[in-house]
Amino acid sequence: MAENTLKTASVLAFERKLDPSDALFFSGIWNNRGQGDTWGPISLREKSVRGTISNRLKTKDQDPTKLDAAIENPNLQTVDVATLPSDADTLMARFTLRVLGGAGTPSACNNAEYQEKLLSVVGGYVSKQGFSELAARYAFNLANGRFLWRNRIGAENVEVQVSQLKNGSAAQSWTFNALDLSLRGFEAPANAKGNLESLTDVIAGGLSGGSHVLLEIRAFVRLGNGQEVFPSQELILDRGRGDKSKTLYHVNDVAGMHSQKLGNALRTIDTWYPSEDELGPIAVEPYGSVTTQGKAYRQPKQKVDFYSLLDNWITKDKEPPLEQQHFVMATLIRGGVFGEAG
Repeated sequence: MAENTLKTASVLAFERKLDPSDALFFSGIWNNRGQGDTWGPISLREKSVRGTISNRLKTKDQDPTKLDAAIENPNLQTVDVATLPSDADTLMARFTLRVLGGAGTPSACNNAEYQEKLLSVVGGYVSKQGFSELAARYAFNLANGRFLWRNRIGAENVEVQVSQLKNGSAAQSWTFNALDLSLRGFEAPANAKGNLESLTDVIAGGLSGGSHVLLEIRAFVRLGNGQEVFPSQELILDRGRGDKSKTLYHVNDVAGMHSQKLGNALRTIDTWYPSEDELGPIAVEPYGSVTTQGKAYRQPKQKVDFYSLLDNWITKDKEPPLEQQHFVMATLIRGGVFGEAG
């Protein structure tokens, strides 16, 4: 009887269990990637450009005379850019990743009965499934260099080196040819299976709380001498404060990528959403949101969003299919505030 009247906690929060640092960008020569500690930082510089009017015109502006007048007023812009030096052909992106235990244990919950049931359900999932499926996908997204985003496109070579750090030094390491691994699925090539399985075991051990896991990731991307690289772009909320049309992210004058962007790439493991299109994996989000497409692939009407699945599982004892259980657990690993709205 108690299960039928169980209500979702109004305060319910989870801390993220994959905790990346910012990634910093360095430059060097491809053949020297074994000496990554000696590589120089990539700094930002400003560039002023004279653009042309190329936006879609309103009907009233299509008069030839008005268009000619608009062309006489060029589109002047000042932007941040980051490039490799003219004598370096390779980008190195470096960051660390902590894998924390306690997945599914809320950091805040104001309903003891709900928390007890939640921990029971999570414990049942872990005892039956463990974290091997999720850890394998996280490991795959490290190995394939998905976290490089635009920097991966068109690269001649991409090598990802992952090291598990203990007491400040590498206890074990794995090296992957990222271009051998797909961005569209999680089928491991034969030459990477052993390393992927070993890395998966380490990540799964961290998620289960069995061991302390700190990984250092170095990705080497051979782009060509002097080529542009792509750090994160800053969101300027107060447009009146700056005169630049593009501001890039840096840490102490070293170009970098936001930890949030790295985290989004690492959790791009959701292939369990309903869709007729072959889109490949999307980032784990409660509603399956893909902002670049302006679409949510997990609609509440279809009862495949995180909240519907979690409520059915916890408060109604309706166990979701296994693939949706993976999704729910991946969302709890992602972290967030999921309490019942007041």
